Amino acid sequence: MATFGTLSDRLADTFKNLRNKGKLTPADVDGTVREIRRALLDADVAFEVVKAFTTKIRDRALGDEVNKALNPAQQVVQIVNEELIEILGGQQRRLEFAKNPPTVIMLAGLQGAGKTTLAGKLAKWLAKDGHTPLLVACDLQRPNAVQQLQVVGEQAGAAVFAPEPGNGVGDPVKVAKQAIKFARDKVYDTVIVDTAGRLGVDAELMKQAANIRKAIDPDEVLFVIDAMIGQDAVATAKAFQAGVDFTGVVLSKLDGDARGGAALSVASVTGRPIMFASTGETLDAFEPFHPDRMASRILDLGDILSLIEQAQGAFDEEEARAVAEKIATDNFTLDDFLKQMQQLRKMGSIKGMLGMLPGAKGMREQLENFDEREIVRTEAIIQSMTPQERALPKLLNGSRRLRIARGSGMTVTDVNQLVQRFEQASKMMKTVAKGGVPQVPGMGPIPGASYGGKKQQPKKKGSKAGNPAKRAAQNAALASGGSAGASGGSAGGSGFGLGGGAGAGKAPTEEELASLQKMLGRG
Repeated sequence: MATFGTLSDRLADTFKNLRNKGKLTPADVDGTVREIRRALLDADVAFEVVKAFTTKIRDRALGDEVNKALNPAQQVVQIVNEELIEILGGQQRRLEFAKNPPTVIMLAGLQGAGKTTLAGKLAKWLAKDGHTPLLVACDLQRPNAVQQLQVVGEQAGAAVFAPEPGNGVGDPVKVAKQAIKFARDKVYDTVIVDTAGRLGVDAELMKQAANIRKAIDPDEVLFVIDAMIGQDAVATAKAFQAGVDFTGVVLSKLDGDARGGAALSVASVTGRPIMFASTGETLDAFEPFHPDRMASRILDLGDILSLIEQAQGAFDEEEARAVAEKIATDNFTLDDFLKQMQQLRKMGSIKGMLGMLPGAKGMREQLENFDEREIVRTEAIIQSMTPQERALPKLLNGSRRLRIARGSGMTVTDVNQLVQRFEQASKMMKTVAKGGVPQVPGMGPIPGASYGGKKQQPKKKGSKAGNPAKRAAQNAALASGGSAGASGGSAGGSGFGLGGGAGAGKAPTEEELASLQKMLGRG
């Protein structure tokens, strides 16, 4: 995750210095804590949070749990991980739904924090779980805010309640009350109220938000905060807590390139849990916030559980089983290859998924240089092929490849590379399907591994010469226990290779003479 990239690098470098030490001295602990403090302050984490955090780490690192550990460095990393989880909120907090629908969720925050887009993301996420959300346009001041919510609602597949045009017209408190009645009448089980924001905290903003809260008595009030806001995050969160109060926090723009200290400050300062995180611009870039998983990402320990959940949500089990059967029976086609890539795209950003792997810091440069559009280009090439060409790539001769390249806006070289990658992937998948270990290009064979294919039969001995007379002579030499030389004979042999090798001096057979006459046009 880009927001914590710098912090993750700094912490990883700090722990690297501890690995070579068999025993940690107080000086080692002090030096480590000092570097952690600098890394957190550089990441814009609030000073009061940093001070409490590093004090706890130092006390625990100098305690018996580290002194008696077999590997003190790993124990310090564990302590930091546990304390990070603590300041991120400890346990994951889920939405609390009303016993009698609809469940009312109110969004609050500054203008530009991403409330309207987040309303659509939350609606889509709830719809996946079988809920029927209704979006309510109570931001009647920001220009075109109502229209934006309607567009977002359409993209999310959610209904939008917007009786007022906005742009300064309408009473947001009245709209909020009407929305609750409308949701009950139309049997919507969740109401998401999008409220107005300001560029800064002011009395009018707080009064309006407080009035809406009082009028609708929401089950959840989610404070949406920009993860890139820096040190202002704490002051803004405290102001909203005092003026409106909220039950949970949502971090938006967590994929930004800022230092992201807001995430490490808000939960600790306000005592309210972080419940969701927005990790991109698309409506699918939204996920529940898990403090333990986020701490693992920050410490470059990976987040395999989130990766598995994304895969389960994107991949169709029946289709995956059908593809597995096709691979096992050598019927895997470019059409299947295309479907697999499209399912991969449903999981979200490839960079984001790779960043969840343990040790992702080591390939951060490669991740930054990875072009997400490469999958789109591959799709364009395959979609430019006919159904027959997708089913039988062997049909792709030069003219067909040129047509495909022109149709997809790519080059013939791109088409050739795709076909080559597909063939390599097919071979590897077939090997795996047969219980073998695929040989990865650029790597040697794994000792003791079975590669799943049939055992190679010894090659049949025989000449491969294009000259019939030469081939016949070499085969005769092999049959008599000789050897077919590269030139078909020794220096003392015939010019056509009939007298070479161990069979030199042996008269040619009638079959060999007939072949020779045929070659010379005398047959």
